[in-house]
Amino acid sequence: MKYYLIVGEASGDLHASNLMRALIQEDPEAEFRFFGGDLMTAVGGTRVKHYKELAYMGFIPVLLHLRTIFRNMKECKQDIVRWTPDVVILVDYPGFNLKIAEFIKKQTKIPVYYYISPKIWAWKEYRIKNIKRDVDELFSILPFEVEFFAGHQYPVHYVGNPCVDAVDAYCKEHPDGFPEFVADNGLSEKPVIALLAGSRKQEIKDNLPMMLEAAAPFTKDYQLVLAGAPGMDPAYYSDYINPNVPVKIIFGQTYRLLQHAQAALVTSGTATLETALFRVPQVVCYYTPVGTFIAFLRRHILKVKYISLVNLVADKEVVRELVADTMTVDNVRSELESLLYNKVYRNKVLEEYDRIIQILGPAGASGTEDAEYRKIKNAVPVAFGTAFLLIF
Repeated sequence: MKYYLIVGEASGDLHASNLMRALIQEDPEAEFRFFGGDLMTAVGGTRVKHYKELAYMGFIPVLLHLRTIFRNMKECKQDIVRWTPDVVILVDYPGFNLKIAEFIKKQTKIPVYYYISPKIWAWKEYRIKNIKRDVDELFSILPFEVEFFAGHQYPVHYVGNPCVDAVDAYCKEHPDGFPEFVADNGLSEKPVIALLAGSRKQEIKDNLPMMLEAAAPFTKDYQLVLAGAPGMDPAYYSDYINPNVPVKIIFGQTYRLLQHAQAALVTSGTATLETALFRVPQVVCYYTPVGTFIAFLRRHILKVKYISLVNLVADKEVVRELVADTMTVDNVRSELESLLYNKVYRNKVLEEYDRIIQILGPAGASGTEDAEYRKIKNAVPVAFGTAFLLIF
């Protein structure tokens, strides 16, 4: 079969690459064509564009690059029609992918499967009409989404969270200890504070300087280690690193960094959940230049109380979210200090992490065929359905 996949960021590249590997096991003749990243490219197939050419975030950057965004969308539509795949698999990235789904449904007979469902429970709930009209099957990785979509009379399929299996597999395959980690990366023997400042340039620009300033007072007892974003030019970071704050950048080792970190400062997104799965106490930090406006949206427009996956899964505040106007150096520093030196507070966070892990299910749980998943096996191509069982 011919599979066309579209992702728009690093986490999508990771999850799509795992799906591609599983598809190959069931369909050795599988052909892939995609908008994706380096991990998907390593699996095989033809990459039409790298997701870095699509990854614009924030109102102003999107506005400034509208022509490029529309050009990419047009090229994607034309490429799908020319290649005539057996299925189009959309991975998260709803602003772009829902437009593609609408086009595919109107102009072709190619089935559309959506993996990692759009987070319309947070905002833009009206998109449910587009999803019901344009998406043949929707696969969710967050357990609470099943009930949400059921409320809209649209059954979705919870296939487990790939982060659970990814973290579990990593820990089993990489049992190396802290001494090996510091030796390989030229670090000191001090315990580590991990900095995960995002995978996009705008995120790094907005968040990294404040993260470093907030963590600077703790460098007497701890060392700061920054996880370099996949595909990001190391030189880009130099403009946003304070030379007076000692920090080491490492690339391609985010899981290894979390494996040995004592605490972390993390931008919102998949990384917050991965950090929790490694049981690293964290502060969720997300600054935006229009903080007051974003704070207004959170209070009056967004339909969820939290932005981090950790708190959303727990349905309570487990980790502190310092977002928009609440992300200040003083606030981040105060919360980080509590996580590092207040043992009671720190242990409470770790206990809540254990509860979240139970909610998500153990590694491999998503590979079991629950009643809902059995219902859809006959509704999708055999290779695609079985592949989900293999990767989760």
